[in-house]
Amino acid sequence: MKNIKIMLRLLPILLLILGACSNNNKDISTELILATTTSTQDSGLLDVLVPVFEETHNVYVKTIAVGTGQALALGERGEADVLLTHASSSEEKLVENKDVINRKRVMYNDFIVVGPSDDPASIRGLGVQEALVKIFASGSTFVSRGDNSGTHMMELNLWEEVRIKPTNESWYVETGQGMGSTLQVSAERDGYVLTDRATFLSHLKNFEHMDILVEGDNVLLNIYHVMQVNEQKHPIVNDNDAKLFVKFLISDEVQQIIEEFGIELYDQPLFFPYTE
Repeated sequence: MKNIKIMLRLLPILLLILGACSNNNKDISTELILATTTSTQDSGLLDVLVPVFEETHNVYVKTIAVGTGQALALGERGEADVLLTHASSSEEKLVENKDVINRKRVMYNDFIVVGPSDDPASIRGLGVQEALVKIFASGSTFVSRGDNSGTHMMELNLWEEVRIKPTNESWYVETGQGMGSTLQVSAERDGYVLTDRATFLSHLKNFEHMDILVEGDNVLLNIYHVMQVNEQKHPIVNDNDAKLFVKFLISDEVQQIIEEFGIELYDQPLFFPYTE
């Protein structure tokens, strides 16, 4: 019995050793750190693209999926090699400060406002600004990521446009979590939420009583950019593979994958190619 207990205690360590040995057998030449927004991960897109890049270039990609604000901060500190994010104004600041280079448009989709099917604030079909005013006036629950992500930045900009500061209101809920978890909280509380279309569609089976209520407004365009962290400012970054990853994402072959991604499952693409 004593020997069994010892083996059970050692099991996690043995598994780690075996995992390390397995990784060494893959003969991966280098590692690339990709900092990206949760929507690219939650939608399943990276599960399709990253293995193709790894196989083609013999590179292991370590993906860090966080809010765009956190992803950009990793790049600013030189703690990532390449970024894939969706907050244009914040990205441009990193370009100006020469923290990143080779910034390219990759794809786009749109933000939408979803909420309970019975739509207590009666926002269905409205423009986004009018919808936010009605949510405020009705005191209906609104769930925010509250995590400095690209989606959260967009949401705050929209509230600012209608001159409403919701953060101290009782009906305004901040999760401090990613889009999937925030959608779950919104569904549980019968609340409204701003989300990217890709993440909502990829989680739709979990939110059957939630509808897309506001969409198609020009201000809701959601553009994703890829960029290298600048080796001249952050010498330890993997500049060569970062350059390859940027080139990979804007290649015709990958743009075709992006264009078709989601159609089979959702009868519509989750993203649209948007190269320069």
